[in-house]
Amino acid sequence: MTRALTFKKIAESVTPTFIEGNASVYHGDSIEILRKLPSESVSLILTDPPYHVTKKKNIKGDTRFKEDGEYLNWLREYAQEWRRILKPNGSLYCFCDSEMAARIEVLFSEQYNILSHVVWTKPNQPGYDGWKGKMKKSSLRQWYGHSERIIFAEPALDGNLHRSCFAHFLREARKKSGLSGHQLTELVGAYGKVNHGGAVSNWEAGRNTPSREQYEKIRQAILGTDKVDYMPPYEDVVRPFFVNNDVEYTDVWHFPSVRQYKGKHPAEKPLDLLSHIIRSSTFEDDIVLDCFSGSGNTLVAALDEGRYAIGIEIDEDWVESSIRKVTTHNQIGRSSDHTQPNVENVDSTNTETDSVVTQQYALEGT
Repeated sequence: MTRALTFKKIAESVTPTFIEGNASVYHGDSIEILRKLPSESVSLILTDPPYHVTKKKNIKGDTRFKEDGEYLNWLREYAQEWRRILKPNGSLYCFCDSEMAARIEVLFSEQYNILSHVVWTKPNQPGYDGWKGKMKKSSLRQWYGHSERIIFAEPALDGNLHRSCFAHFLREARKKSGLSGHQLTELVGAYGKVNHGGAVSNWEAGRNTPSREQYEKIRQAILGTDKVDYMPPYEDVVRPFFVNNDVEYTDVWHFPSVRQYKGKHPAEKPLDLLSHIIRSSTFEDDIVLDCFSGSGNTLVAALDEGRYAIGIEIDEDWVESSIRKVTTHNQIGRSSDHTQPNVENVDSTNTETDSVVTQQYALEGT
């Protein structure tokens, strides 16, 4: 099934509050909406749930829980639904506070392979040089909290917690074809100089993944045995991950936070950071889901990168903000300022735009 058909199927399962182009926005309790979404339908979940420990009254849900355990049990429900909704080769990026990161990582490890624990530090924030307001370094009684954390994970395979999706798939397909690891390696032409089992043994161990060209050779070799009827396309079996020397490639990231502006969400994340995640961990046309979409920046970043975008938000004011941003993006194209998204270019007197905020949309033909 193509990404476009999957996006349509998702909208058919739960009618969005708003849908336009390649983006949809839902208003409601995200856990209830998630439970209605099709299994294995989303390639990337990129989300920023309430942190709990920050206790910000202007962030819905941030003061809801009295005890850490109550918060973790609540988050476990989301982790279960995310696991169901994610494609086997999908990725999860979840923002969290440094105080809760270790416990959340343990919680996620019940159902996911934890790939990285990213530290996001903000060079434009007060305190980067050791000060915050009038607080001096000598007044500190613990390390100054100047970072947020991002847990990066992939769904763990049932019955095989640590092997990657592709590793398990390749092993099963090869065994069904009747080829040995050495035979497939010879057909693919991927013998190693030291490891004479070659790349195939590494791929099946989950140590790395083949290139698109190498996978095509694998497909042809296995299909050529006439014992396997179907080998899915590369995008459906390999978890995407693309970095190079020109981008942040370690697990410590330096992205300025969003500077203050009228209408800024209190937990708004910078478009540059969100786009970096989306470029790194999705293929073109993949579906990106944010179930705590807040200001809507994840949706804008996904559209900027040529992906489908789905946002869920419980606060009506921020639902309207997301809709305005998506509408603006569809009018003017790629966001030009990734440090502060500009939604003021849309004429506030435009009746078509205003009606978009309140009207319920269904997909064409549904």
